[in-house]
Amino acid sequence: MGRLAGVVTGCKIGTQLFTGAGPAAVEAARKRGLRVFLDLKFHDIPNTVAGAVREATRLGVFMLNVHASGGLAMMRAAAEAATKAARDFAVPRPLCLGVTVLTSLDRAALEREAGVTASVPAHVLRLAERAREAGLDGCVASPQEIRMLRIALGERWVIVTPGIRTVPAEGASRLPHDTPGSRRDDQVRVATPRQALAAGANYLVVGRPITAAPDPAAAAREILSELR
Repeated sequence: MGRLAGVVTGCKIGTQLFTGAGPAAVEAARKRGLRVFLDLKFHDIPNTVAGAVREATRLGVFMLNVHASGGLAMMRAAAEAATKAARDFAVPRPLCLGVTVLTSLDRAALEREAGVTASVPAHVLRLAERAREAGLDGCVASPQEIRMLRIALGERWVIVTPGIRTVPAEGASRLPHDTPGSRRDDQVRVATPRQALAAGANYLVVGRPITAAPDPAAAAREILSELR
């Protein structure tokens, strides 16, 4: 986090870091002037998720997410909890996002492991529509669904996109394999930063292309320069 200070303006804190360091990780990031995306993908009964969102809002995070597959009642509880907590603690309300289909899943895995027979784009759109109905602000979706979501849900819908790699979406063979960002790793539905931004993403989540680089700050600068 410290190595990227002054290069990026925001960071994602996920389950590994939060499990290891807890709310102190959020506090440390905010002290460095970073906006925090708390990526814990809450998925539980509505009351439990509402309580978790309330505490996340108290921490002053910029964005948080819940699994859209948790259902309308759960997502609605999250949205309402964020609004109430922001008022109670006199802090900005965080953007609340619905996680659609993880970027590690393709259609075969979705059907085999979750029993979903619809195509990935169709399932993503269905979950995103339910998230909007529940009062969430946007969704998390792979680069391959951005354009469809933007057309269907409009310009005000916030789209946050993981699965960012420096390999084109058409295939890893088109870039050398000796650079950290050129690997797909466990991601299936991927795109380059430029492709995702051009498709209409509001925010890009860039992990291993930066964290696995020999010089993370230089890798971040390179990606930012590509987007200008």
